[in-house]
Amino acid sequence: MPGREELPSTVARSSKKAQRTWIKAHDSAVETYGEGERAHRTAFSALKHSFEKVGDHWEAKDEKGPSDPQAERSTPAQGDTAGGVDANASKQHLYDLAKRLDIEGRSRMSKDELVDAIGKANNRATAKARS
Repeated sequence: MPGREELPSTVARSSKKAQRTWIKAHDSAVETYGEGERAHRTAFSALKHSFEKVGDHWEAKDEKGPSDPQAERSTPAQGDTAGGVDANASKQHLYDLAKRLDIEGRSRMSKDELVDAIGKANNRATAKARS
């Protein structure tokens, strides 16, 4: 099925460029691997190189590159990811993002704690946008 028809809601709420990135990667992966989970993982991996999840949508990153160890793999496999949070970003960037998302206690958090807290805030925002 073409990527445009399977576009995740968070990507649909994002810029046209983010949508094109996901669709192009998805459709290419479908040609290579067939329809299914692997095509979706590949599309999200490609998206994470240029975009990061902020709340209920994806925004362009300041610097391109993989967002977590899973996105660094050439062929994404099942496993833990940072859920769209750019875990490779600086602690200051993560702190600024946590501030935008109004995450309490952010000033006392380590980098890993900021990544987790941002991921949870993103999940809450996505759930709220769906309802």
